[in-house]
Amino acid sequence: MATVPKTAKTTPTFYIFHGSDEFSQAETLLEFKRKLGPPDMVDLNTTELDGTRITWAELRQACDAIPFLAEKRLVIVRGLLTHIAARTSSNSSSFLDRLVAYLPQLPPTTRLVFIESAALPAKHPIIQLARRTEQGYVKRFEPPKDQALPGWVRKRVRQHGGKITGEAAKQLADVVGRDLRRLDQEIVKLVTYTAAQRPITGQDVEALVPYLQEAIVFDMVDALGRRDGRTAARTLHRLLESGEHPHGLFGMIVRQFRLLIQVHELKAQGATPVDVARKLKLHPFPAKKLYRQADHFTAGQLKKIYRHLLATDVAIKTGQLEAEVALDLLVAGLAVSD
Repeated sequence: MATVPKTAKTTPTFYIFHGSDEFSQAETLLEFKRKLGPPDMVDLNTTELDGTRITWAELRQACDAIPFLAEKRLVIVRGLLTHIAARTSSNSSSFLDRLVAYLPQLPPTTRLVFIESAALPAKHPIIQLARRTEQGYVKRFEPPKDQALPGWVRKRVRQHGGKITGEAAKQLADVVGRDLRRLDQEIVKLVTYTAAQRPITGQDVEALVPYLQEAIVFDMVDALGRRDGRTAARTLHRLLESGEHPHGLFGMIVRQFRLLIQVHELKAQGATPVDVARKLKLHPFPAKKLYRQADHFTAGQLKKIYRHLLATDVAIKTGQLEAEVALDLLVAGLAVSD
């Protein structure tokens, strides 16, 4: 009985990388370029185009060009497919029709990569084309869900040659959130700090990650909201002992309550944590914390606290109180205020 030869799998000529995870997109593109050949020759044969501005003629010219002293030519187009989907003009429709007809006929020496910063709908004609033809390839990039972030952190630390405790991985993920580029930057800093000689600990994260000092201030305000003066005072002295300057710490507390007043007002208007982050230009981590903390206080209590803060500020600046003493009295007073 004759053996049926296996057909070789066709290498895609056009790729769609779409979704909000810009960091993983960029890494995948770098790896894609690395596989095409020596960096200097790949750069020489790479064209990047702004998809919101290019004409059909410019795209065809870039894709039909013959590689120079190399086997492949790379064309990267950013934002074109989202741009086409958002427009309903006859020009956009014509561009899309020509693109659907052209992509299966791309020269075998061309690799065309569409980069889209938002997820495209499954019904997008180019997505559908890529899925029904061997010449196309689609990959969606989205950051991991919150519960999966600590696992992503542990994996990334290993990739950088380090180790991290489970507690520290969760701490880092909680503080930085789903900003993978920022997470990776903090991981590199932590691996360098430990010289990969020991696992990264929660203390390392506290010492090096800037958001964490703010997170500890949140803990103190949480305690004040619960009228737990003992925990609030202990947290205050933990910050002072870690080297936080009393004046800087007071400024952080003032900012915290100023933001709480704004969040309280936004929440009363029906705002979500995402709305709060956007309107107040905050990182998602503090925005979520503030959103929850606003429930600990009434609008009247927050205004009274803010007046107390202003009086404390005057006392410090006029020399009536040392900053550290003023902070102790402030925490004690806020913990019993109603």
